[in-house]
Amino acid sequence: MLKISNIYKSFGNLEVLKDISLTIGKGEIVAIIGPSGAGKTTLLQIAGTLEAPDRGSVSFNGTELIGMKDKKLSEFRNRNMGFVFQFHQLLPEFTAQENVALPAMIGGMSKGKAMKRAAELLEQLGLGERLHHKPAEMSGGERQRTAIARALVNDPEIIFADEPTGSLDSSNRREIEGIFRDLRDRLGQTIVIVTHDSSLAAIADRVIEMADGRILLPVVDSLDAGGDGGEDFVGDSVEEVGETVD
Repeated sequence: MLKISNIYKSFGNLEVLKDISLTIGKGEIVAIIGPSGAGKTTLLQIAGTLEAPDRGSVSFNGTELIGMKDKKLSEFRNRNMGFVFQFHQLLPEFTAQENVALPAMIGGMSKGKAMKRAAELLEQLGLGERLHHKPAEMSGGERQRTAIARALVNDPEIIFADEPTGSLDSSNRREIEGIFRDLRDRLGQTIVIVTHDSSLAAIADRVIEMADGRILLPVVDSLDAGGDGGEDFVGDSVEEVGETVD
């Protein structure tokens, strides 16, 4: 589904990613872990086309995304990708239902259909009573569930989640973990998660560890998938290099 090949990225003189190669298969939950400064978030942003690499390739179901014109890339991202961030990034002036519906309307869906789809998703996530509440009127867990509904509204092929439980208490973290697990088991949703949360990483089919801008070998299979093809999913082994950014 998603193939990342030989990615390099620097910010000024700081080399953040160094020859990263990674393949994500359909229906997988993949967790990317590692210390702060490992390059995890930068890798996620490049995989999700929110950031461009200096060198390398990102292809999605055979379509090369690097070098695609901005408007076409935005349309592609809107149709195929959903995003969940640590701090929900909901628009404060809009209700939960409006926040969820917005990406669908940007994608060309009528307001009526988008609002209906948003209401259905929010109800599925236990927020049927919160459709008309604005983010300031919701708890942290409710806001993050709203953000997940927003990520799902266009039926994306893949969801990218950057520290989605990082700002939540233990009860809400478990709730978000359950939602991601259910999305994989019930809908076959592909999810890539950057996390420091070991319990969230534990639900993944594969756990990929990063340090100093590289992927460490070997890849850990948290569900013990039989050791099939770990070497197919990673690039070069780690080397002793300087400090990077997350």
